[in-house]
This record gives sequence, structure tokens and C-alpha cells, in this order.
Amino acid sequence: MDTADELRIDAPHRELLDQILDKWSLSVLNELCERPCRFNELRRAIPQVTQKSLTATLRRLERNGVVGREVVSTRPVAVRYRISPLGKTLRDPVDVLLSWASQHMPAIERAREDFDEREEGGDH
Repeated sequence: MDTADELRIDAPHRELLDQILDKWSLSVLNELCERPCRFNELRRAIPQVTQKSLTATLRRLERNGVVGREVVSTRPVAVRYRISPLGKTLRDPVDVLLSWASQHMPAIERAREDFDEREEGGDH
């Protein structure tokens, strides 16, 4: 970002936002905000996510420092994921985005309906 008056999203910012606000990251972060979880606990909590997608999501979140990975010395060895202190700082901005979405959803739905009607009618 450049200044308060100018919204400019540079490549590093866009990449980061794509990685922490993607399809599965918000669901994973939501679960980890409640409590640390093992991989299979996350799979059960988010049944729509595939094993491959969950693995990739956790790796991205860990790489960006918002999720920590802890090896637990049990038999068999287990891995537990937890939100990091940096990850906890995402709560407020995400809550602001969700609040904005809730507040503006009726207008967004109307805009979508208008758009879809124009597309069906051939008015491009």
C-alpha cells in the first residue's frame, strides 16, 4: 500500500492476501482460533476440504507465520497446529471485512441479480 489516499496493492501484498484469505485459510484460522488442532481434527471440522488442500493451506499459513506447527512426542508421533501470535492479529481485520460483507450483502445480492438478468437478456 502506498498512502492513505491511494489504494495500491503491490505484488507482495496481493500474494499474501491471496494466501491468507483463500478458500480454506479462513476456515482453518477460524478453527485454530478456538483451540490447537491436529490435522485430522481439522479435516473433521472442515469436511469439504480435501487432504491435499488442507496440507497445502497449512503449509502456506505456516510459511507466512500465522500458524505454528508443533510435533507432539506421543506414540505415534503427532503434529498439532495452533494460531501464532501474528495470526491472532488477523482477527480484527477479518472481522471488519465480515462486518462489511454482512452490512452490504443486500446491495451485493441486488447487484448480482441485476447483473445476471442483464447477462441472460444479452445486455452486455
